[in-house]
Amino acid sequence: MQNTNYLGHLYAIFCVLVWGSTFISTKVLLIDFAPFEILFTRFILGFLAMCVIMPKFFGFKGIKKELLFALAGLFGVTLYFLLENIALVYVYASIVSVLVVVAPFFTALINHFIMHDEKLSMHFFVGFILSIIGIALISLPSNDVIFNLTGYSFALLAALVWACYLICIKKIQNYGYNTLMVTRRIFAYGILMLCPFAFITDFDFKFELYANKINLFNMLFLGLCASALCFVVWNNSVKLLGVLKASAYIYAIPVVTVVVAVIILDERLDMISSIGIVLTILGLIISESYDNIKNILRKNIK
Repeated sequence: MQNTNYLGHLYAIFCVLVWGSTFISTKVLLIDFAPFEILFTRFILGFLAMCVIMPKFFGFKGIKKELLFALAGLFGVTLYFLLENIALVYVYASIVSVLVVVAPFFTALINHFIMHDEKLSMHFFVGFILSIIGIALISLPSNDVIFNLTGYSFALLAALVWACYLICIKKIQNYGYNTLMVTRRIFAYGILMLCPFAFITDFDFKFELYANKINLFNMLFLGLCASALCFVVWNNSVKLLGVLKASAYIYAIPVVTVVVAVIILDERLDMISSIGIVLTILGLIISESYDNIKNILRKNIK
């Protein structure tokens, strides 16, 4: 049983290391590729990999359910990653990773004010205020970080869109379908809704760019490892550790991004921006995990 828990933690750590590094991979690819080109190629690779992992056919599930799958594809694939990739054109990878991780705040607000499905507690507001202060500190211009309204706006819009995706997923989970097959269907809808952007952005698949080993590695990393492999590994982690323990690792993603960005991209953050990042993540943890941490401490004390 203990070995199983260790394996679950290793799976979670692996996913966090990979997902935290995706911002850097995308930033590197943006030198030669447009945001749409990276996104489209990444999800085609991820979709094909999922077909190999799970070749079983997933039939039509009715108009209402397929519409929900399509909305999840629109929010979670088409819009989220397009907005994130555009944000990375203007802003440091480390800052984008912090801004998009505030998606749970938007999820809670949508659930409370629109879905009327969740009450907002005092610790939510405490965490929310801390994170807002953190974002404000990150946004302050300095010698190392220049505030870019376009980049920050796209990153926060990406977080809002991801919150909409999470609400769709919450409803889809109630159907009880195989998670991998559902994700493959969502990927398919997301790719389908990306197609119009190919005409708007003059998408041009340049084979010569893939002769560059760095480009090829990063594209395969995003498509096969981050989009396909990590999904399977993460599901196994959740199965072994449970949702609460596994989800706690998500808050480490911006930390991984900051460290890797400093090493690979030579991004430098001043003291104020660093404090802002810490406050933003701390606020998210307080807002989202306060009750869970309190329950765990009570059990351990007893």
